[in-house]
Amino acid sequence: MLKRFQGLRGRVQTVSFESDCLKGNPLGDPHWRDFAVYLPAGYDQGERRYPVLFDIVGFTGSGLSHVAWKNFTENVPERLDRLIDEAEMPPVIVVFPDCFTALGGNQYVNSAGVGDYADYLVKELVPFIDGQFRTMASRDHRGIFGKSSGGYGSLIHGMKHADTWGAIACHSGDAYFDYCYFTEWPRVLNVLAKHGRCPATFLENFHQMPKPSNNDVHVLMMLAMAATYDPAPETELGFHLPIDLLTGELNPERWAQWKRHDPVVLVDEYIESLKTLKLMYIDCGSRDQYHLQFGARILKNKLVAAGVAHHYEEFDDDHSAVDYRMDVSLPLLAKALS
Repeated sequence: MLKRFQGLRGRVQTVSFESDCLKGNPLGDPHWRDFAVYLPAGYDQGERRYPVLFDIVGFTGSGLSHVAWKNFTENVPERLDRLIDEAEMPPVIVVFPDCFTALGGNQYVNSAGVGDYADYLVKELVPFIDGQFRTMASRDHRGIFGKSSGGYGSLIHGMKHADTWGAIACHSGDAYFDYCYFTEWPRVLNVLAKHGRCPATFLENFHQMPKPSNNDVHVLMMLAMAATYDPAPETELGFHLPIDLLTGELNPERWAQWKRHDPVVLVDEYIESLKTLKLMYIDCGSRDQYHLQFGARILKNKLVAAGVAHHYEEFDDDHSAVDYRMDVSLPLLAKALS
């Protein structure tokens, strides 16, 4: 028999929101978005205000996927119910934004190739949530967390938007692009060869595939990253690629555009912002398939050298199915923001 948490439960409310920031985005994605909000047990019986967390998900995900039923484990609301009931963490409100795109996701930044998703979060959803729900409406009581692309987004928001977020948690976030992205290009080129070495043809074919393969999804991911890190709206494709599609030869000028967005590069510029955070949490599996443990280690060393307070953990696992790590990060976030 599958055991489920039997204590007091919060509730999940679905909200529909029209975004001005996403209206007319370059991918033609919808600017009306449904997203979920978790309200802890007791929310409806009083006037108490709560810290608020934003859960930003990994590539190919959407916030609604984190509130869906899961087999043999908990979804995020169930995890929150258990942790709060066991007094591992104080009650919080949690927002699950939908930031999915036609390219499979985004990195939660503003991009001329994908859309203004940083503005969507910071300038639209944050004030909307504070106006609609009983949040403790200040950056000192507001945090953001995520895994993979969501971990990357949390890091970048902690650096560039520390006036909005008081705490961040990065699980297995994209960092050290020379390892986590550049090593993907040979596989990408082999798949693109089947589509005439034409990314536009690949994208057209991808959206007709009844069952995209894992390799197909990885090509989509790399094109999404190109649209994020080196957009070129004036071109037919809308972005530049940093490699020759036949030889695989690196274009240093284009690759430099990507690395401008690498957390291990950006961290030096945003040390003072990071020092203002009430919590900076970073973890990564020591066997991550995308080699993200190396970027996490570089970040940790730079934070130590700069005197930035942080919580770092490396655990014996890979990149997949590591939501159980929220049992560590969520209590730390909630306590820091309460």
